[in-house]
Amino acid sequence: MDLQTLLLPLQFAFMQNAFLIAAIVAVPTALLSCFLVLKGWALMGDAVSHAVLPGIVLAYIVGLPLILGAFVSGMVCAVATGFLAGNSRVKQDTIMGVVFSGMFGLGIVLYVSVETNAHLDHILFGNILGVGAADLWTSGLISFVVATGLALKWKDLLLHSFDPAQARAAGLSVGWLHYGLLAALSLCVVATLTAAGLILAIGLLIAPGAIAFLLVRRFSTMLWVAVLVNVTAMMTGIYASFWIDSAPAPTIILILTAMFIAAFIRKQILNRRASRIRVAESVSPAE
Repeated sequence: MDLQTLLLPLQFAFMQNAFLIAAIVAVPTALLSCFLVLKGWALMGDAVSHAVLPGIVLAYIVGLPLILGAFVSGMVCAVATGFLAGNSRVKQDTIMGVVFSGMFGLGIVLYVSVETNAHLDHILFGNILGVGAADLWTSGLISFVVATGLALKWKDLLLHSFDPAQARAAGLSVGWLHYGLLAALSLCVVATLTAAGLILAIGLLIAPGAIAFLLVRRFSTMLWVAVLVNVTAMMTGIYASFWIDSAPAPTIILILTAMFIAAFIRKQILNRRASRIRVAESVSPAE
């Protein structure tokens, strides 16, 4: 296969936009995924990604920007989950399951009751090959705000994620950090609506951080490794989908899944090797 054939996807404008929006959303989602993995908020990302649907439909009904409805709906889900978890004996993961499934069900009911030309498949699974200039500008602005905030406050967010009590004792505004992280999560879901859709957005918000967590030990290194993993998976997924005639978003998620499995196997091999070395050292005769 010659170079011209390899570069064939780049000759199409829709593929160029797909690669561009992938590069845009890969950075903030990867950075945020590190904090979500460390904090154990995987289900929170899933909940918010599902819960934005009723906000999107309501925004369409009243004529507001869809991203505004998605953001408000995501924040309502996140705040409601935190309030219910803090004022009941029910565990947070159970509350998240109830809240996001209820809001997702509400979104489906609202959607089928409204006559619209919008395709539900594009909302659920994304339409990365159909992005336009407005989508690029919107995702770019949101991604810049989220990535900049996370980069500037990563040390405070790290302490808050690892030990909130210590963060409070150190004089940090734990409340602002908590809801700032929730706002960043909602904004990332909104930014990835076009690229990955509601259902697959959770893969971009969890897998890069999980893979980086298995590969490195320092959190600062984990951040840029997660970005590298996410960019690689998204670019490879879009490129591969062109040749195998598949949907780009699911292809990206499959590549991230394969990378996670590979990282997990590598970690297991290294752990067993280290265990054998420790056993050998413990049974070796003393000099």
